[in-house]
Amino acid sequence: MALAHAWSVALVGLEGHLVEVEADIAQGLPKTTLIGLPDASLNEARDRVRAAVANSQEKFPDRKVTIGLSPATLPKTGSHYDVAIACALLAAGGVVDGRHLREVVVIGELGLDGRIREVRGALAMTLAASRSGFERIIVPEMNAGEARLVPGIEVYGMRSLRQVLALLRGDEIPDETPPRAEPRLVSESLTRLPEVDLDDVLGQHEGRRAIEAAAAGGHHLYLHGPPGSGKTMLAERLAGLMPDLSTDDSLEVSAVHSLAGLLTSDAELVVRPPFIAPHHTASLPSLIGGGSGMPRPGAISCAHRGILFIDEAPEMHPLTLDTLRQPLESGFIEVHRAAAVAKFPARFLLVLAANPCPCGQAGTPYGICTCTPQILNRYQQRISGPIKDRIDIQRQILPASRGLTDDEKPESTAEVAARVSAARDRQAFRYRDTPWVLNSEVPGPVLRREYPLDDLSQKTLESHYADGVLTARGFDRVARLAWTLADLEGLAGPTRELTHQAFQLRSGAALTPLDDTRPIRDRELRLSTTNDAQTSKESDRPW
Repeated sequence: MALAHAWSVALVGLEGHLVEVEADIAQGLPKTTLIGLPDASLNEARDRVRAAVANSQEKFPDRKVTIGLSPATLPKTGSHYDVAIACALLAAGGVVDGRHLREVVVIGELGLDGRIREVRGALAMTLAASRSGFERIIVPEMNAGEARLVPGIEVYGMRSLRQVLALLRGDEIPDETPPRAEPRLVSESLTRLPEVDLDDVLGQHEGRRAIEAAAAGGHHLYLHGPPGSGKTMLAERLAGLMPDLSTDDSLEVSAVHSLAGLLTSDAELVVRPPFIAPHHTASLPSLIGGGSGMPRPGAISCAHRGILFIDEAPEMHPLTLDTLRQPLESGFIEVHRAAAVAKFPARFLLVLAANPCPCGQAGTPYGICTCTPQILNRYQQRISGPIKDRIDIQRQILPASRGLTDDEKPESTAEVAARVSAARDRQAFRYRDTPWVLNSEVPGPVLRREYPLDDLSQKTLESHYADGVLTARGFDRVARLAWTLADLEGLAGPTRELTHQAFQLRSGAALTPLDDTRPIRDRELRLSTTNDAQTSKESDRPW
């Protein structure tokens, strides 16, 4: 038999495409040709496969060998085609029965000694194989844990090419030395949630209310205040308030983490929302995804269905931070390259933390700011207006008041998480016949048409919009936030009081009852950090 076929998977972003690996042995001088748009690492498979076959006590054909990867128009990248190429080649040479290869998908990188090394994206490839109707897949043993997360497909974790050939022949599988885990270029601590509890945070009633609302409705959050006031403490405890992921979301998040190299050999399904906290010096490709060849997921995709926390946000390059604009609205990111366009999911909860100025004391009741007005304005403008307009909740976090007693022991994470879970259940029931799950996901026109506010709440927001305090996007975000506050209270819909509180959370004003508020217009309504900081600085001057 001079021709044989095998199946593997090509990944374009997170989307898997079946690839047919064909091997043809013909008369002619010994030469191996690989066709089908392979990249450099795949072209090197010819030498890896030749050495692996020889070191597995099999004979490599000494004739003209042509290996084709179809569809030929689909770019192929990576070394995970090695085992499929070797199996197709040996089936063409009559070493194994080629009929068995037609029923199984094969992925894995070959070492020169015939060992099978782990690869990235095994979970996404297994999902693609399962959706294409395959019931069996051969993967490296180090990837078998994540591949078995996919239901309805039988996974064979193999250590070497010799074991794969024995499986295809129906022989007893020989014993091999256990594989050694490959070094990882991405820290696994990125997705490890901090072991912290909300009852560690003393005081900060407004900050606690803000993260509770953010967790309940999936609302983006901006915390600003002096160093040591508790911004990072609140952000880290936000993850514990969010409920476990659904089964579909768990598979999707696990597939992204598999492609990013975050899953270990004993991988389990990611059931908790990920918490990703890139450093403020992170590059643009590391944040949105990219890299040479086929793009890889970035931090925003690794934070899918979880939290993306950027501490010291003004220190991040403004252009890098502004790339979050589109994903915040669409819930996905497209990375364009000449060869292909990779699409990754990116529906995350953004949490920004910032100091009010370089010295960190602007707008604080006890600190003395040493920054000039020019430095202050330049620092605060590093987070652009369009980014702030996409953030639902903005809170100033000041140091906790002194004199806290044991009687004021705050609620724990478990207590607040129970309210958040109940609020999410109400949202799931309300949107049960729609493609949305959380209040933050509902489009503005649908929100206004299908889930309108009461007349008094509507008139209040229309007044703020007429005064220029709210943009059209801000109008819808306040309405979504009001629905979340109503869900937390167990009400059928937002009241005027809750809508007022939602506007305060959005604008950054202190949370005061509706009866205590005054009609605020023009400059008084613009409760921005810039004005507060400038007032504080002027009051600190001795002249």
